[in-house]
Amino acid sequence: MKQRSIQREATVKGKALHTGDDVQLTFKPAPVGHGVVFRRVDVYNKPEIRPHISLVSDLVRSTTLTSGHTKIHTVEHVLSALHGCGVDNVIIEMNASEPPILDGSARPFVEAINEAGPVEQESEREYYVLDAPVSVTRNNSSVVALPYDGLKISCTSTDDRGIHTQHLSLEIEPETYTHQIAAARTFTIYEEIEELLKMGKIRGGSLENAVVLKGDKVLSKEPLRFADEFVRHKILDIVGDIFLLGFPLKAHIIAMRPGHAINSELTQALSERMEAGKKAQKKPARKPVVVSPDATSLSIGHILETVPHRYPFVLIDRIVDFTEDDRLVAIKNVSFNEPYFQGHFPGEPVMPGVLQIEAMAQAAGVMMLRKIRNKAKLAFFMSCDKVKFRKAVTPGDQLVIEVKLTKSRGKKIGVAEAVCKVDDKVVSSAELMFLIEEPGDST
Repeated sequence: MKQRSIQREATVKGKALHTGDDVQLTFKPAPVGHGVVFRRVDVYNKPEIRPHISLVSDLVRSTTLTSGHTKIHTVEHVLSALHGCGVDNVIIEMNASEPPILDGSARPFVEAINEAGPVEQESEREYYVLDAPVSVTRNNSSVVALPYDGLKISCTSTDDRGIHTQHLSLEIEPETYTHQIAAARTFTIYEEIEELLKMGKIRGGSLENAVVLKGDKVLSKEPLRFADEFVRHKILDIVGDIFLLGFPLKAHIIAMRPGHAINSELTQALSERMEAGKKAQKKPARKPVVVSPDATSLSIGHILETVPHRYPFVLIDRIVDFTEDDRLVAIKNVSFNEPYFQGHFPGEPVMPGVLQIEAMAQAAGVMMLRKIRNKAKLAFFMSCDKVKFRKAVTPGDQLVIEVKLTKSRGKKIGVAEAVCKVDDKVVSSAELMFLIEEPGDST
């Protein structure tokens, strides 16, 4: 899908919800790659704020952004309209610190965007495509984001008394957002109004721009626009708050009793995962390492290039011998500094039997990789059989691991017999099976 901006300017005017100021807001076209930018034309030098989760400074009944000395309050409805309508590049000029609340929904902003004429641009839109589940919990609220090819939101809205419980699940696309979400108005609990006024909030609030819930009664200047208007407005807020990621998102969001605070926590978690993914992509790829069939030994450096394991799970220190008949001899020097000796067992350190098996498996994996000339594949331990432990292995022992490859099914599966010795005495033995696959193929 292409990036989108607008063809011409469009303006809305009204009173701000929390400051009570009269505000004029104008949407202006912006070029490809520009993104969304708020511009305060009432402040010297007309400072700009590019909305991002890192700028969030207040989440009490709205989302406030701060950059230096410049603030913009209650950005969620404007951002929701832009995100919901699929507008990527736009300048938003305001002559006050807060957009107008208008009727308490995003519909007037959507109407202004449509009046300005959304238009496709030359470059493709960039998405953040979630690749793994992300979840956040806050008191009795929780939000989970799951990988999904699109943006879907499943939301449950309820109050502490369970009187106004509503649930809705929708695919968020421009047409769906415009007709099913944008018109849903903000709402509040009657008993919370006095406290909000004491906090300096909702100075511009009225029944013309909010729905008030008093017990099981709904106070409003007009009837509810949807039977489930409250959960639709919660979805509207989520669409706006997650746009602070800086990119449109592809994910399925499942929200239970969401609000701006937990929406912000989810967006922060998504942002951190996105940045970690970018750093991982910049790391050099693992170099293909081929264990030469002519090699007779391997140092620890070559072992680390061959196996995926790292501290504290590298359990072979050196390969001291390869032989012609698919045999291998490795050593593991058992030091008192091994981390597992702290708990196994205090005052009586003994190397766990399962780690002896792992040492055999790592040596057998190297043996199999040598046989197939490696090709940058990995050996995944599948099973063990005929396991025997004969003698305790303690600090100061040198574990000599002898492996013989007994079966191989093509270049995918190998079976090996392995023994561990200390001072030429067998301390453990097992029959091992492992699978050879490309990195990332195994489940």
